[in-house]
Amino acid sequence: MSPLSLAVAALFAQAAVAVPADARPASADAAVYTDVAFTDLAAGRAQTALAKLESSGAARSDDPATLINLGSAYAAVGQNGRAMTSYQAAINSSQRYDLQMADGSWVDSREAARMAIRRLLATTAQASR
Repeated sequence: MSPLSLAVAALFAQAAVAVPADARPASADAAVYTDVAFTDLAAGRAQTALAKLESSGAARSDDPATLINLGSAYAAVGQNGRAMTSYQAAINSSQRYDLQMADGSWVDSREAARMAIRRLLATTAQASR
């Protein structure tokens, strides 16, 4: 496995896995399930995840889990600028809640986005060596 592949795998290890129903912010569309493409990301199907997220309008979302996973999909396909934009949008989102991480821990959505940015920057620096 290449250093870049390992770094992307480490990034996914920090990605939000899902937002439990009781942690989702209430909205008029609360009954509508939002697929944040975690299953595809975790299985290494970044292109599939990206297609799903882009077709659902994820870039216009205010949902931190959606934006973080969109950023992770962008990072996995080498679109680091778009990844950074998505992570920053998650930080700036008007919504904020705890996300369950791949390792089972719970982290504030803004901190999860900051973690993803740090991983992206570390990956980019390592890949440029």
